Amino acid sequence: MFTGIVETIGKVTAIEKEGTNVHFTIKTALARESYIDQSIAHNGVCLTVVSINEDQYVVTAIAETLRLTNLGLWKVGDTINIERAMTADKRMDGHFVQGHVDGTVKCLSVRDANGSWDYRFSLPEDKKNLIVSKGSVTLNGISLTVVDPDESSFGVSIIPYTYEHTTMHNVVSDSMINIEYDMIAKHIVKNIELYMDVYLKRQNS
Repeated sequence: MFTGIVETIGKVTAIEKEGTNVHFTIKTALARESYIDQSIAHNGVCLTVVSINEDQYVVTAIAETLRLTNLGLWKVGDTINIERAMTADKRMDGHFVQGHVDGTVKCLSVRDANGSWDYRFSLPEDKKNLIVSKGSVTLNGISLTVVDPDESSFGVSIIPYTYEHTTMHNVVSDSMINIEYDMIAKHIVKNIELYMDVYLKRQNS
């Protein structure tokens, strides 16, 4: 479990394919504090540390992870947002983030708002019921507040600290971004769908 509060920015230093899996070597100061089998979020994707060498560690992504996320677009030299799993005594400064990315969305625009930055992202038709104004969403592992959603897109606003201390300063129009929709919203929608399914079956019986 994560909070969506990015701890640091890491750098991809090596990419190795093995069958359908891909091994990523990540350079970060947090490597010296990490351990084998630890869960760490990389651009919002929960991956397991499989080896450590001083200030670098290796994580592995399977085919399904590569299909659903932007990890397949990573190149050596790319920077990524990193957050270790939350501890029981940690303040919940963001929101509940599982590290289970639901897919990717495209950045439609970036606007300098004279002190902050306004971003707009595409919204898949089948996911629009998971996005609400002032609700939470996770983009590349960052807990953000939804602004002005409509039928096909939504916005977020980025303060200078977040812009400088995450990879949001690298996001431009057409960038593909990992998205994890709010866990509570997903459970509510799923239960409503199940209820309606049972209700309709009873009505038709």
